[in-house]
Formats: sequence, C-alpha cells, structure tokens
Amino acid sequence: MFIPLHDRNALKHIRRQYVTFGLILANVLTFVFTVLLTPEAVGEASVFGFGFIPAVVFDSAVLDPSLVIVPPDATFLTYSFLHVDLMHLGSNMLFLWVFGDNVEDALGHIRFLIFYLACAAAGALFHALVAPLSQAPLIGASGAVSGVVAAYLMLHPKVRIWVLVLFRFPLPLPAFVPLAFWIGQQFFMLLADGETNVSWGAHVGGILAGAILVLFMRRRGVPLFDRTIVTPAAVRHRLEPAPRVVLPAPVEAKRPVHWGR
Repeated sequence: MFIPLHDRNALKHIRRQYVTFGLILANVLTFVFTVLLTPEAVGEASVFGFGFIPAVVFDSAVLDPSLVIVPPDATFLTYSFLHVDLMHLGSNMLFLWVFGDNVEDALGHIRFLIFYLACAAAGALFHALVAPLSQAPLIGASGAVSGVVAAYLMLHPKVRIWVLVLFRFPLPLPAFVPLAFWIGQQFFMLLADGETNVSWGAHVGGILAGAILVLFMRRRGVPLFDRTIVTPAAVRHRLEPAPRVVLPAPVEAKRPVHWGR
C-alpha cells in the first residue's frame, strides 16, 4: 500500500492544469453539498439518485420514482462525483492532484476532460459487467482516477515520485514501481476479493480505458514511455566542488657550477 505525495514533472505544453483543478473543485463541492451541508436522509437520497446502479441501468430493477434525480444513463458519469466520506474523497483527489496535471499536459485541456469522463464511464460499465444484478449504488471517482494513473504510467514511467509506503516510510521511487504494483493489485483484488465494498471492477475498467485512450488522445509528438528521468527536488544531491590541484611553484633555474674555476 502506498500514498503518492509529490512528483517533479514539469508541464511542457500547458501553463496551468485548469481541468484538473476544476475536477477536484467539482468533487469537493459535490461532497460539501451532498454530505456536509445536508441531512443524512437527503445525502442517502442523492447517492441513489446520482449513483450508478447496474440493476436499474439494465432494467432488472426499478428505482423508487421519488429517488430519481437524473436519467439512469446519466449515472454513468454522475456517480463519479459522489463520495462517502473524507477519506474516500481525499484519497481519490490526492491521486488526481499528483498525476492529473501531466496527463492533462500530454492530452490538452479538452481532450483530458473527455478522457477523464470516458474513464469514469468505462469504470461504471466494467462494474456493471462484473455485477449486473447489483442494486447497490456505485459512487466515487476511483474509476476515472484509475484511468489517469494508467495513462501516467504509460507516459512517464521513470519519473521519480515521493510515495508514503505503508503509511509511514517516505521514499522517492521511479513511477513504474508503485504504479505497476498498484495496477496489478487492482486486477488481483478483482479476482480474489468478490465480497467487498470496494468496486475493483470499476478500477480495472478505468485502467483499461486509460491505457487504451492515451494511445490515441495524446498530443502529436508526445512519446509513450518517456525515458527522461525527473527527480523530485527533495532528493537532488548537492554538487560538491571539484577538487583543486595545487601545482608547485616554479623553481628558478640555477646556473651550473663549474668546478675548478
């Protein structure tokens, strides 16, 4: 288990990651208005009204009309802006903050927004394929964020990032080490952990969509598997001055002594 803290991967094509900022703000404001500022009953109603419910989408169940807020097909996207609690929201937004800016840089603002929403929809679809009869609402940005993580891995695998390992050990690691481990964990948990509150299917769906979409949506000339190694400032080593070589002072040549004179 790891938590990303920081990378030092400079933006090359955009000045600011406006879409990443906007998505984080949208998620935070949605959480404030659906959890913090509303009664618990209203918050639960919003989960059913905006959450993605496979059984409802596939017409094997019907949602109480009093809970319907948007058409069922729209919940492929709306579910990704809802979160259960601060931990759920914070973890998703931290991943989006660390990795979203460079993916937005590689794709451009508009294409990154389309990419993000497409990964969210793919996460919902894969979740529905795994559990088509589920009547539990799916919420959270993890499907979309998983796509961002997959794209970052394919774009910048050698960039060093600070990660908090096991919640206590900060380490600077090449991106491919923690991200490949994290992605592998999602596939493993999808197969091994069938009974859980975490939708590993949504994660895997987002990962697959992100890995495929970045192939076609990145800017022309942006390479995959960039070999440039960018090290976080905190782990740069101070350059020591080169050793100086002190040459002996020239010795004045003496006139030869002629014996016998």
